[in-house]
Amino acid sequence: MVSKDQILAELKSINYPGFKKDIISFGLVKDVLIDGGAVQLILDIRTQDQKVIQQIIDSVKLAVQAIDGVNSVETKLGAAAAQPAPTQDSAYLPGVKYKIAVASGKGGVGKSTVAVNLAVALAKQGHKVGLLDADIYGPSIPLMLGVSTRPDFDGQKLKPIDRYGVKLMSLGFLLTDESPVIWRGPLVMRAIQQLMKDVDWGDVDIMLFDMPPGTGDAQLTLSQSVSLDGAVIVSTPQDVALLDAVKGVQMFQKVNVPILGIVENMSYFLCPHCNERTDIFDSGGVKRECDRLGVPLLGEIPLDTEIRAGGDSGTPVVQKNPENPQSLSFMHIAKRITANLFRTGE
Repeated sequence: MVSKDQILAELKSINYPGFKKDIISFGLVKDVLIDGGAVQLILDIRTQDQKVIQQIIDSVKLAVQAIDGVNSVETKLGAAAAQPAPTQDSAYLPGVKYKIAVASGKGGVGKSTVAVNLAVALAKQGHKVGLLDADIYGPSIPLMLGVSTRPDFDGQKLKPIDRYGVKLMSLGFLLTDESPVIWRGPLVMRAIQQLMKDVDWGDVDIMLFDMPPGTGDAQLTLSQSVSLDGAVIVSTPQDVALLDAVKGVQMFQKVNVPILGIVENMSYFLCPHCNERTDIFDSGGVKRECDRLGVPLLGEIPLDTEIRAGGDSGTPVVQKNPENPQSLSFMHIAKRITANLFRTGE
């Protein structure tokens, strides 16, 4: 007789299209019903891409039909999966107009620094801004914005902390020690969903999500839970970073998230004494990849001690010295993002 465990074990061999993680780890299989040799699978696939949905269904049916004792396989999309995007959004961030992921294919490229300065830049340009630290494994937003207090709780929801005109929420506000977060995929997904649903965000024009590096659980969770309006990819110029940045672009494209552009961070070093430019991490690579991929190059941010110091001190350079050339670069990138975002949303 066919068992549920036998079926689930077989389904673990099926990866979500474009990912290295299987559909069981991503929580797409909600239930398995067995009646003799007849098997019914309840799937929760929250994407608007019908090709992805059909690919998963076809793979599931093929895998289960190959099990001895199975005579028929029926798949059914759960109620949550059948909901259109606006209904999904009603549970998560109902007051947020635009949602943007700030992501990178690998760590160490300054993604959080870019996210923080862009959030402050957008606030200075008159937008109501939210910043959600979705980097569950390394939440650095509290340090980079100089926040050590915990958010208030009204008995039902947490209140985001306001800093430099930006509403903030991070798992880092809730951790009690310096122990590393060691969670598997389902816990990561649940944590991100709670930071969206159990926080009183109120009305927000633009919310930035500081994503963990890579193309895994957090990225797919956001794409399934809310309709992201765009993604900004952060890279440095060297080839190894660009390879991963391209993977990030392709991952968001697979789940139908528009790419608003790529930011080249640590683009060059400008000597403060002789004003000579040095391309420490090579040059021109991001521009070439943007041209090849057909996505905008949003701007180039230099390797600068004032940017680093701002992140360590909790006062981003855009806030501390708004007339600094680097701050003006962030302001320019923020304007390009909103121009691309509003055009994409039309």
